[in-house]
Amino acid sequence: MRIVMKYGGTSVGNAKRFLNTANIAIDNYRNGNEVVVVVSAMSGVTDMLLEAANKSLKGEDIAPLINDLRNKHFDACEHIKKAELWKIAKDGINTLLVDLEKSLIGVHYLGELSPRSRDRIVSFGERLSSLILSKTIESLGVPSDKVDAFYLVVTDNNFGEAAVLFDESYKKSSEFLEPMLKKGMIPVVTGFIAKSKDGDITTLGRGGSDYTASIIGAGISADEIWIMTDVDGIMTTNPKICSNAYTIPEMSYLEAMELAYFGAKVLHPRTIEPAVSKNIPVRVKNSMSDSSGTLILKDTTANHKVIKAISIVENAAIVYVSGAGMIGVPGVAARVFKALGDHNINVYMISQGSSEANISFVISEKDIEKSESALRKTFPTKDLVRDISHIKGVNIISAVGKGMKGAVGTAARLFSAISKDNVNILMISQGSSEVSISFVVSKEDGHKAIRAIHKEFLE
Repeated sequence: MRIVMKYGGTSVGNAKRFLNTANIAIDNYRNGNEVVVVVSAMSGVTDMLLEAANKSLKGEDIAPLINDLRNKHFDACEHIKKAELWKIAKDGINTLLVDLEKSLIGVHYLGELSPRSRDRIVSFGERLSSLILSKTIESLGVPSDKVDAFYLVVTDNNFGEAAVLFDESYKKSSEFLEPMLKKGMIPVVTGFIAKSKDGDITTLGRGGSDYTASIIGAGISADEIWIMTDVDGIMTTNPKICSNAYTIPEMSYLEAMELAYFGAKVLHPRTIEPAVSKNIPVRVKNSMSDSSGTLILKDTTANHKVIKAISIVENAAIVYVSGAGMIGVPGVAARVFKALGDHNINVYMISQGSSEANISFVISEKDIEKSESALRKTFPTKDLVRDISHIKGVNIISAVGKGMKGAVGTAARLFSAISKDNVNILMISQGSSEVSISFVVSKEDGHKAIRAIHKEFLE
């Protein structure tokens, strides 16, 4: 079997965890599997890199932070017992940190921290961890080498959350990794980072290492993609919100995509897309336990519950665009969403009244100012749009389950459950796939709504 395993920052948080991660990969390799590992930066390192970038921009001393990074990564090499491999790791860390320092000095002299510079700087986290993990694996007797994902994954130049060019990425992944697998190696690939067609380092957004694993898995026709994390799989909801939450054994691609899009942090929202294209099962597992995790398949009948899971998007806002002049005028909605798209503003939900006099949509709270500015430039007079306003501090709750499809009365039962806790609903949306119902509530009501739905459908 050919497996792509992705490990997050907590799975490589220190020397002991590097060793544990290496041993899991080796155990699967020695059981006759071909293994590719995708790894994130050590926990906390991406934040350290961003802090260093901001300090450099302000002209502050970055030497202590560089030294902290060096010590943190040297300490993580503790289980690389072979002297020659330890030297390779140590020299590689020093070389990467010199390159990082040059990038940071460049930020200082230019007086600008552009998205392009930021992507280059944060890429060092994965480049350092992949080096350490590959040498840890090699020190345990299995040939391994690090592979920078920017040789495999090609994107556009939307720095911070680049769009992947799939055909080129699949081709490069296959051409680069297949020879390594045929030699019996375990390639260790940097997650999260890529390169644009112009040759600049880009990143794939929050949780992008999951996405990298899925892209590579599709490129090399893996049998399974494993997302190794610090929880036992995808849970019915966030256990910090609802103590009765539990792990879901199986779910469909569509259910997983809906959950990831609406706030489930176990998976990057785009993770499933490449796996779907090649019908590759995705398994979400705990790297620190023997739990079988959650298996994500094209279709599953393992759980017959109407609602399978509940997710939440916090720190959101509703924006209202209204005006009597909008009634009967074609193209107003198109102009609204083009303005948002031109400014890379992601829209979670949309609603339009039957009178056509108002459009409302939900975005991240951080994008309010940018969205309203874009809309006022698009509609500079009051002829069509009279008012643009917003409500901050809302939560999107999404109840997901393919059992909802065709099940009469699910919405009534759901809203009845939350109404008993006096939860006020600000906006409602149901996807055409009928596997999810999403609604917006105030920040104060978010957790109450999740607990009420969980009690009604999942306990």
